[in-house]
Amino acid sequence: MTVFATVASAIAILLAGIAVARVVRLWWKYRGARVITCPENHRPAGVSIDAGHAASKPFTKNPELRLSACSRWPERAGCGQQCLSQVAAAPEDCLVRNIFVQWYAGKRCVSCGQPFGEISLAGVKPAVLCADNISVEWSEIPADRLTETLAAASPICFACHMGNTLVRTHPELAVDRHRSADLGRG
Repeated sequence: MTVFATVASAIAILLAGIAVARVVRLWWKYRGARVITCPENHRPAGVSIDAGHAASKPFTKNPELRLSACSRWPERAGCGQQCLSQVAAAPEDCLVRNIFVQWYAGKRCVSCGQPFGEISLAGVKPAVLCADNISVEWSEIPADRLTETLAAASPICFACHMGNTLVRTHPELAVDRHRSADLGRG
């Protein structure tokens, strides 16, 4: 190989590596459910960005964003997608998982009192105890109802959520030790 061919190959590999890194970074940045304020009715809406499309042109300065899903679809599927400006301005702030993580910051489980440390997005996640005393996982809360649900809810750790769920769904398997102790005294 000539020096020119070696340099050209090295440059091509470097550019390909940069492109792949940028594609992965853009895809990672724009994946996931988000909460925005719909410009039409000024109410929260749950949206998802087409992360593959946003990452498809890695060398453009600003990625081209488009919705892949919206809680107002199919009724409003033909909208102009003006809400994308909110995502472009603050992509991390409207991400549902980041909203949850910020909501848990500095709080304790309403049931056992354990503080919430750093919340791993890969492991088990704490849950939400709704106003009706039913605990739900993050994925059970529609993005367009996230703000109002969190305003009336309390944080509950994963272990207490599982206990709450067991008692609610299979009460015949649960033992109330406090009640049993009281019965033994009488």
